Amino acid sequence: MSKEITARAQDYSQWYNDLIIKGELADYSAVRGCMVIKPYGFALWENMRDQLDKMFKDTGHVNAYFPLFVPKSLFEAEEKNAEGFAKECAIVTHYRLKNDPARKGKLMVDPEAKLEEELVIRPTSEAIIWNTYKTWIQSYRDLPILVNQWANVVRWEMRTRLFLRTAEFLWQEGHTAHATSQEAVEEAVRMLNVYAEFVENWMAVPVIKGVKTPNERFAGAVDTYCIEALMQDGKALQAGTSHFLGQNFAKAFDVQFLTKENKQEFVWATSWGVSTRLIGALVMAHSDDEGLVLPPKIAPLQVVIVPIYKGDEQKQLIDSRVKDLMHELKLAGIRVKYDDSDNSRPGWKFAEYEKKGVPVRIAIGARDIENNTVEIARRDTREKSFISMDNLSEQIFNLLERIQQDMFDRAKKFRDESITPANTWDEFTGLIANKGGFISAHWDGTSETEEKIKELTKATIRCIPLDVQEEAGACILTGKPSDKRVLFAQAY
Repeated sequence: MSKEITARAQDYSQWYNDLIIKGELADYSAVRGCMVIKPYGFALWENMRDQLDKMFKDTGHVNAYFPLFVPKSLFEAEEKNAEGFAKECAIVTHYRLKNDPARKGKLMVDPEAKLEEELVIRPTSEAIIWNTYKTWIQSYRDLPILVNQWANVVRWEMRTRLFLRTAEFLWQEGHTAHATSQEAVEEAVRMLNVYAEFVENWMAVPVIKGVKTPNERFAGAVDTYCIEALMQDGKALQAGTSHFLGQNFAKAFDVQFLTKENKQEFVWATSWGVSTRLIGALVMAHSDDEGLVLPPKIAPLQVVIVPIYKGDEQKQLIDSRVKDLMHELKLAGIRVKYDDSDNSRPGWKFAEYEKKGVPVRIAIGARDIENNTVEIARRDTREKSFISMDNLSEQIFNLLERIQQDMFDRAKKFRDESITPANTWDEFTGLIANKGGFISAHWDGTSETEEKIKELTKATIRCIPLDVQEEAGACILTGKPSDKRVLFAQAY
């Protein structure tokens, strides 16, 4: 284990922070609760963003951009939404600074530059977007509107963790408008499936698709659909949400349209989003005590080649051969780097790229060129082998696909083994204390019971799975009748 990285078993929280910092994904910032996303971390986000963006566009969505600032009166228009985010809002009250006469060289807020109306820095964009949609929508011919925006939002969190919970973070938020309730529900489920496909097929993280309880749903939503993932410490993480908003925002902003039957009706809405929190999920789902373990499909670097040589003559020989190999790999669409820097020894480079989670490392020396072979090291299993240089790109391409699948299979096996049924309160509390993971248990359907379980165990209902089967039972806390099991877990 790297001395720079705390072991998971010793301190999981510190292990996570060590990986983010030592893996060069992000750093702390001068602004409390905010982070600096470093180039390597941003490259990872770009790969995730680009794939999601393609999936959004493939389902008919287009990108737009709306203001960062929301007039307070607009923010207040949908009461449940405003109330739900009120405690996290940052507010702009003035627009100018001036020299402070009492403190030389310092600035103060100019009291004469007070805004006529205070501005909320967006914690989410429903208010500003639906105020805009009012001017875009008059008739059924204007529907549906399928808009997404890539943006930053601010939620003034008191307790923050890099990527998982920061005062400012990057995300995308889709906001769609529809002529019927059925269309809007179908859209919300469609986007949930897009998220699930991305997280499972690109991030190699298995998820459970479900619907939130009223206590846990998005403020202002009729229903919130979610994907829930399980981290290695047995805690759940909400990886994405898609909301059926009904007509709540249309009514709040008076967004009506003329139907085909020539009647005025309020528009039906959805919103859906994922954020840089996905990077936190990626780290905690796959990584080990040596550093990051990144799935090949979204890793900033898929392959790194490290030369091993003595003297300039061997170096020139290796450089010449690697030039051809690099060309071959790049033609195959593989993201590859040749690290021939002379300021570090090969062993140090191996450790650094291991820490950064590069899926495949290739070592090549003069003897390897004689034998027409290279040494291959997998990051996920740390297995090493020698393969021929012939058709190297095809071999590496197949290996990357195998690594991607193996990572998903391992995470799914862990997840599946961590879903445990509980039929009594003692079983439930024992699992929470000793095993963690998802606990499948009956609940009587009341918010009071849900809150009491949370108060006693810190476990929440993560979701009611979409594929849940009807099953008569008794609530684990109250003993009242229940017709299905829900999934509980402690969560991030």
